[in-house]
Amino acid sequence: MSATDNDQNVEIWKVKKLIKNLEAARGNGTSMISLIIPPKDQISRVAKMLAEEYGTASNIKSRVNRLSVLGAITSTQQRLKLYNKVPPNGLVVYCGTIITDEGKEKKVNIDFEPFKPINTSLYLCDNKFHTEDLSELLESDSRFGFIIMDGNGALFGTLSGNTREILQSFSVELPKKHGRGGQSALRFARLREEKRHNYVRKVAEHATTNFITDDKPNVAGLVLAGSADFKTVLGQSDMFDQRLAAKIIATVDVSYGGINGFNQAIELSGELLTNVKFVQEKKLIQKYFDEISMDTGKYCFGVDDTLKALDLGAVETLIVWENLETSRLKLKNAAGDEEILHLTKEQEDDKSLLQDKETGTEMEVIEKMPLLEWFAERYKDFGANLEFITNKSSEGSQFVKGFGGIGGLLRYKVDFGAMAYDSDEFYSD
Repeated sequence: MSATDNDQNVEIWKVKKLIKNLEAARGNGTSMISLIIPPKDQISRVAKMLAEEYGTASNIKSRVNRLSVLGAITSTQQRLKLYNKVPPNGLVVYCGTIITDEGKEKKVNIDFEPFKPINTSLYLCDNKFHTEDLSELLESDSRFGFIIMDGNGALFGTLSGNTREILQSFSVELPKKHGRGGQSALRFARLREEKRHNYVRKVAEHATTNFITDDKPNVAGLVLAGSADFKTVLGQSDMFDQRLAAKIIATVDVSYGGINGFNQAIELSGELLTNVKFVQEKKLIQKYFDEISMDTGKYCFGVDDTLKALDLGAVETLIVWENLETSRLKLKNAAGDEEILHLTKEQEDDKSLLQDKETGTEMEVIEKMPLLEWFAERYKDFGANLEFITNKSSEGSQFVKGFGGIGGLLRYKVDFGAMAYDSDEFYSD
């Protein structure tokens, strides 16, 4: 898996988490501002609009409501002052005062540039944050390749989100089955077969040129389409690049060639393309289960073993459930030494786990953060890839229930039983 795909996975997880937190937040009155500025818009235009809103809000009769709205607008204006111009992917700002679980007021100021362009303009002042438009960032914009080939020619195209692009097309003159006069049937059949073979070779060569960049496929999946059996022959041919053969997700029959065939192929394979992420997830966890069933030792599960393996640099792919609720606590004991604990929600309520073994006093919590967040920030330091999975597939659900939702595929076999580590040796930062 490429580093960019991996980074995008982490970015998507961060947006999901942000949406979840923002949706749960509620405020008093209309003191919560949601602002989305698309790329190429002007900061000055938005600043002017906010100044007008400030003037309008000054007339609100209720004093409490007026002050909270004016405070939110002021916070938003301060955030905008940090930017000279709108970033290339646009800008998302959430400002306001929310009510915490303890009933206290807490100011929230969030501004960030999305990881891909957000083509929405939004300004709303309400008693909740509006995150509906952020969901378009979560839609997969994986690029899929299409090869449409029939007896008249071939077309190479890509589909990314709703954007289709034709990379290349060429036509071909192939002899039909019935021969011309003046040559033996055998000779004609041989020449016909030769021309068809050359046509398949040409398509295979162009597929490599179009769909492989820097020795890696530049598409998430490949769809072969056509009206004759050429598409099947191509998929099974030795001339077809094996890196691309591994990416074939569908072979579909279309009634036309060329652009019409391309459009028809997109319609026919639509459902498959939306399920690609789901299929990739199932494949990944199946690979993990295969390692366990073959007892290769190249796997780990559970927080402790996974952190040991990460510290050894042995983890190739770190697999984590996207809703894992384990927290990472950094504690200070009576002697002034730091300890790291990883606790589930239930364990956090058990105060005995936070006690200093030497003195029996409760240790001081210096830092507390979700383990998922720590992984998202640090996975590159361990040379691992990070994959977030859901529990929506049967495999995913089994991984979450049976293995605690955390594990990894290792580069080499590690015998955890033989590792008599001192606990803070491998948890150290």
